[in-house]
Amino acid sequence: MGDFLYPKIATAIEGGIEMKEYRTHYCDEITTKDIGQKVRIAGFVETIRDLGGLVFLDIRDMYGIVQVVTSAESKDVDVISHIPTQSVVTVYGIVRERSEDTINLKLKTGKVEIYIEEIKILGKRTKALPFEIGGDTPVREDLRLKYRYLDLRSEKIRSNLQLRAKVIQFLREQMIGKDFLEVQTPILTASSPEGARDYLVPSRLHKGKFYALPQAPQQFKQLLMVAGIDKYFQIAPCFRDEDARADRVAGEFYQLDIEMAYSTQEDVFEVMEPVMYETFKKFSDKEISKYPFKRISYKQAMSKYGSDKPDLRNPLEIVDVTDLFKNIDLKAFAGQMVRIIATHNVKDQPRSFFEEMTDYAIKDLKAKGLAWLRIMDDLTLQGPIAKFIPEKAKLEMLKRTDSKEGDCLFFIAEYPKVVDKLAGSIRDELGKRLGLIDENKIEFCWITDFPMYEYDERGKLTFCHNPFSMPQGGMEILDTEDPLSILAYQYDLVCNGVELASGAVRNHDPEIMIKAFEKVGYNKKYIEEKFTAMFSAFQFGAPPHAGIAPGVDRMLMILTNSKSIREVIAFPLSSKAEDLMMGAPGIVTTEQLRELHLRVSEL
Repeated sequence: MGDFLYPKIATAIEGGIEMKEYRTHYCDEITTKDIGQKVRIAGFVETIRDLGGLVFLDIRDMYGIVQVVTSAESKDVDVISHIPTQSVVTVYGIVRERSEDTINLKLKTGKVEIYIEEIKILGKRTKALPFEIGGDTPVREDLRLKYRYLDLRSEKIRSNLQLRAKVIQFLREQMIGKDFLEVQTPILTASSPEGARDYLVPSRLHKGKFYALPQAPQQFKQLLMVAGIDKYFQIAPCFRDEDARADRVAGEFYQLDIEMAYSTQEDVFEVMEPVMYETFKKFSDKEISKYPFKRISYKQAMSKYGSDKPDLRNPLEIVDVTDLFKNIDLKAFAGQMVRIIATHNVKDQPRSFFEEMTDYAIKDLKAKGLAWLRIMDDLTLQGPIAKFIPEKAKLEMLKRTDSKEGDCLFFIAEYPKVVDKLAGSIRDELGKRLGLIDENKIEFCWITDFPMYEYDERGKLTFCHNPFSMPQGGMEILDTEDPLSILAYQYDLVCNGVELASGAVRNHDPEIMIKAFEKVGYNKKYIEEKFTAMFSAFQFGAPPHAGIAPGVDRMLMILTNSKSIREVIAFPLSSKAEDLMMGAPGIVTTEQLRELHLRVSEL
């Protein structure tokens, strides 16, 4: 039972308003139009201010905040002033206009307050708060996650969840409007080699066998195409046992999963671009790049930006000058690939700026070094390697980078497999330190033409992106070309340097699939065993199909300017893949293990 500070008022009709037990209005609904009305609100006591004659309480619910007040004449004023903050209350009273000196125009309800006639504590806080809710003091993330239900009371996290719900609803409405059918695919399925580790679920009925949680609905959505479901979508949960990072949460994530029959890469772009544009336009006040979005091949992205997820808000570009250094006697560059990044109009930067960039390259990126040259007013070069640069090479570098006096050239020299990614990291850091990234823009681009194959760390040929993708050129290209030269119909949608979605035109031909897998050392039997349903289904006739899957969590991360993806998820796992609130993963009983035919081995 709640604690009554005033006699209970029975449900009745007063002033045309039905007095419900807990509330007649949400907190943000109380405005000047309600002055003189009797109302009831409910929520958390956020703050209490005892001014020695008046006691003010801020009551917050999911929708907003309103001030309530009692006076010194109230017999229970002392009790009210000592209600623990964050307790849950319901307040009954009359709406009145605030005095001129207490108006708060920052609040929707800032011109009014409720004079308390009755207050009831519905849920009293009896424990000390582990941290200040919604305060300015930084709180350790592990503490926030352990008490996530309290963290969710803060305005920022709660508004993120409200935005998440609206974005998902808007995405769903758009897909339905484009005649896509929403289909829920299984959560318990078979384990398959899709890149990340599976979460395995032991079977009680089938001793020694396991289900897996789906890394993505990949095979099921392709089977829907075989079934004749022309356009499929779902807001799909995906489960991957992989390490967390800023833009990837451990455990599970959600994506707008899409598949289309009788479709090409262009068809997918045509559907996806307006969905992304309209979503970001609706929920962001930033400048959104209009579609059709810019298209960049994987090869071009790596050479020009040093990344297959370039942030196009950064104007800096990477230029290859390897050929200019073949005949220059500079030992540090000998036999290396050489890239230049030109930063314009940096003549006011102190020498310490360039030295700090060199330290960053060596200490943070483990580079061998970072050479730089400043271009002086007479176009002479100043810097550690200036004396090694012939006049002809200097003029060509200035031409290729469109550089002039006051600019600076940064040089990255490394082996082929290292140089592009290293140059990309230097480009990103220069963009941040020089303030070149326009935070008021959202820039989309497509990265296309990914290699079908690559060599792994052991020197073994493997799939570069998605094993279910169609190679550009089909069977003929697989039969005749070097595997490393084969491109796939694979594409990523990138937004502000974040990989927002991956997709591909699928390999729907069993014979081409067999050939593609043979390249990486897998035979027909392997495909039949690992992808039984899909390989069998394709032999009954499969339409050409393609799809994509934008990450909902990453979309929200960009829309809310969050530095961590965990800020847009209600109950995320920690960076160590632990649920600190529920205590998972946890120990189960011997009986539970016995039912699942399992035994924990002490290694």
